[in-house]
Amino acid sequence: MRKALGKGLEALIPEIGSAFSSPTALSDGATKIPVNKIRPNKYQARENFNEKEINDLATSILEHGLAQPIIVTPPTEDGIYQLVAGERRWRATIKAGLPEIPAIVKALSEKESFVLSLIENLQRKDLNAIEEAKGYKRLMAEFNLRQEDLAKTLGKSRSTIANLVRLLSLSKQIQDAISEGKITEGHARAIASIEDPVKQHLLLERIINQQLTVRDVEKISLKTRKNKSKKNSDIVAVEEDLQKILGTKVEIKYRGKKGKIIISCFSLSDLNRIISIIKNKSH
Repeated sequence: MRKALGKGLEALIPEIGSAFSSPTALSDGATKIPVNKIRPNKYQARENFNEKEINDLATSILEHGLAQPIIVTPPTEDGIYQLVAGERRWRATIKAGLPEIPAIVKALSEKESFVLSLIENLQRKDLNAIEEAKGYKRLMAEFNLRQEDLAKTLGKSRSTIANLVRLLSLSKQIQDAISEGKITEGHARAIASIEDPVKQHLLLERIINQQLTVRDVEKISLKTRKNKSKKNSDIVAVEEDLQKILGTKVEIKYRGKKGKIIISCFSLSDLNRIISIIKNKSH
């Protein structure tokens, strides 16, 4: 595994640098532990495991053995080890039907365990964009880091961190579409550039149904933003006021002396809620 950590995080957690030095170094001091005595890391950043990849790795382990031990913390009183790094290897070993797995036992704090697990996934590129974004956000929260600090530590640009974390502002439906591979990170960034949640979801449907490219979506989002900027500022202000009152998207279309107000609702109960607000305001 390549070593791509900056000095900042290693200074906070000295154990990490040595733990990721090289597969050869990790092999020193490895011991075999029963797979049924290991529990997954509760700080695991990866939320989804590809079953085919697990099966392929299980076949490789049976043919060639495990190239790199997993990392676990010392056992609890009941003899259970917590997995820190290598959950995919552990799952594949179980799939292969092997009773034991080579492991390095390291005494780590909860923060150290979390960071080690996250960085292993980042270096192996095992995470999807949403998992990676959640990992960065949690890492910044755990260590009170700014995006600039984290970027420098991990050897990435600040814009890379910012663009990923920004994806977490999207709805769960859009985040799920990213995690499930229905849309790419590039699609998601273009969607995020549109402020209107309703238009975001409409665009998501177009991407999936029409198989739009990232470039297509960027053009649509740019056109949407330009159209918004052309709208009269007074009308925009009224739209924003109504949206705050009604708790939903409100659009005012005004031409000449005539116009109409479009109030978005997403269910019958949502419609009843909006009607109730309007009635109460009218009294």
